[in-house]
Amino acid sequence: MRFLSKTQYFITLLLIGFTTVTFAGGGYFSIGYGHVAKQTAGAVTAVAEDAFAGASNPGKLTAAGNQFEIGAEFFNPHRKVKRTGSGTPFDFSSNSRNSFFIIPEFAYSHQMNDKVTVGITAYANGGLNSEYTATSGIPNTNANLVACGAKPGNFFLGCDEAGFDLAQLIIAPTIAWEFAPGHSIGVSPLLALQRFESFGLHAFAPFSKYPSKVTNNGHDIAFGAGVRLGWYGEITPWLSLGAAYATKVYMQEFDDYKGLFAGGSFDIPANYSVGAAVRPNENWIIALDVQRIEFSEVKTLGNSLLNSLAPGGPLIGSEHGSGFGWKHNQTNYRLGLTYFASARLTLRAGYAYGKRPNDNHLSSTTFSLLTPNPIHQASVGLSWETKSGNELHVGFEHFFKETLTGPSALFPGARESVTPYVNALHVAWTWHL
Repeated sequence: MRFLSKTQYFITLLLIGFTTVTFAGGGYFSIGYGHVAKQTAGAVTAVAEDAFAGASNPGKLTAAGNQFEIGAEFFNPHRKVKRTGSGTPFDFSSNSRNSFFIIPEFAYSHQMNDKVTVGITAYANGGLNSEYTATSGIPNTNANLVACGAKPGNFFLGCDEAGFDLAQLIIAPTIAWEFAPGHSIGVSPLLALQRFESFGLHAFAPFSKYPSKVTNNGHDIAFGAGVRLGWYGEITPWLSLGAAYATKVYMQEFDDYKGLFAGGSFDIPANYSVGAAVRPNENWIIALDVQRIEFSEVKTLGNSLLNSLAPGGPLIGSEHGSGFGWKHNQTNYRLGLTYFASARLTLRAGYAYGKRPNDNHLSSTTFSLLTPNPIHQASVGLSWETKSGNELHVGFEHFFKETLTGPSALFPGARESVTPYVNALHVAWTWHL
């Protein structure tokens, strides 16, 4: 049974490729890395309290001293997609089955002398695993009867469960140099590993440059590299400033999935930030960051969804093939508050906002079903210093529930929506060496 035209099949199959929850204040990046960033919504470009400088601003590592921190985030995303008004058996909703992930991280810093500090940061972007299991329930309603046989179609017209698994690990060795009193610069090579798997995309293959490199090929890995640079300045006893820039992390092709990504690879976009931290008295730090992420410069992210739909247009997986349609670079605003309640207890809170990098129109609403990004999020947390001088950190993050609704690119006249929200608990321990 066939419900859609060839063009509509193609749009459907393209959209299934990236079933991820993306994050407010950072696209698919985390709210922050390390306990300070997790608890203050990532407002740490000018705040030097931990060893995670390689993930935010390498220049501030000179203020970290000697310490080692290990932590984990217990990540709990909820995602629901829904379609109405198509007049077909594909008017139904589906919830992602995978809703709990553990994301580890660690950081180390060592002060070589009064001018030079070295360290290493390891952090991850994870929880990007979605699995939608609902189907039409009617045999022969998938979009690739050759590959799927008589199975019912899933929400995106494939068969069986539909989704993907993406994880990113970045190792950032760091060196920082205090070149003048209170002013430091630093550099962190970014060594990246990505792991990816997609499934349920059988109907996508006929429209790809590499039909056998689209779906159900197990996990594939790719390596990449970039660099982050940073400056940190203690301007006065009550004001510090910071600035950082991370180049694009250029990734290898996914050999087993190069038919899915524009150009075959999934680079991590360049980003830069500026920040200020004000200390009105000895008990408070008020931090503000502004961050810019260059999504449009990564072909898989920035290429228009409609690229491959034009007559004679490039195939999916080619350099100019269709992508997310994130044509806007994203500006994120972060506010963080730190209150030193006592000699041993520190309380923190933060808020982040980042406008979506895509528009709500026919070419992007359906795609947003697979890349939902709540635009508001908040965090709270505390740090407790033990009698031995080490610290326990606990933080909670909430990505506010929101429903994005718009016209369907798959079924003319139909409406589609996605409702994501996220809760996360972060726990860490710091040894002061």
